[in-house]
Amino acid sequence: MTARWHELCLDVTEGTDYSAMEAFWATATGLRIAPPSTPGSPGDLVDHTGAGIALCPVPEPKAAKHRVHLDVHTADIASLIAAGATVVEELERWTVLADPEGGELCAFGRPTVADYRIYELCVDSVDSASIAAWWAQRFGVEARDEGQGWRWLEGVPGMPFEAWVFVDVPEPKTVKNRLHWDVFGDVAEFTAAGATLLWDMPRWSVLADPEGNEFCVFPEPPG
Repeated sequence: MTARWHELCLDVTEGTDYSAMEAFWATATGLRIAPPSTPGSPGDLVDHTGAGIALCPVPEPKAAKHRVHLDVHTADIASLIAAGATVVEELERWTVLADPEGGELCAFGRPTVADYRIYELCVDSVDSASIAAWWAQRFGVEARDEGQGWRWLEGVPGMPFEAWVFVDVPEPKTVKNRLHWDVFGDVAEFTAAGATLLWDMPRWSVLADPEGNEFCVFPEPPG
């Protein structure tokens, strides 16, 4: 079984000014804002390859620390603050920020940055070794481990950023993730491997991995 990366999806609270989240994440990632597919919804963030972030309206506001977050490259932390970020913590190699809705992200200062600025996808995990190995098997890649409390995947088919990192944390998942990933693959193969089918939609199915992280599975497009 080899699944393929599709895109990221970020929840945005219904009834808020979507433009603040669109503008901030366009600045943070280097992606452009595409018109919404549904009137009254936020636009998606895409680049010329189609690898991007779908902004998804949801009724619930952020209620807990993000268990899934993005790391981004930046040439200037001040530009992210000007775009609407709040500094949460300054560390030696990166700065923890909150987006306009309070969602956490980490910004890594670089002398120069490319147009596309997503660096890593980070997932808090109860057992990073097990869940990294599970996802590595789904994509036909190897989980990397340097014995420092986190594992990561590289070379995931279709994934546009450098690494997918699973980090050991003491607390379990308690609420729905506000950032999740979509993949192309076969639902039956995912459930046979230990995923849980949550519900079916007309064009995709929503599943949870063995640690409860939600993700969506799309059939491979024709051709």
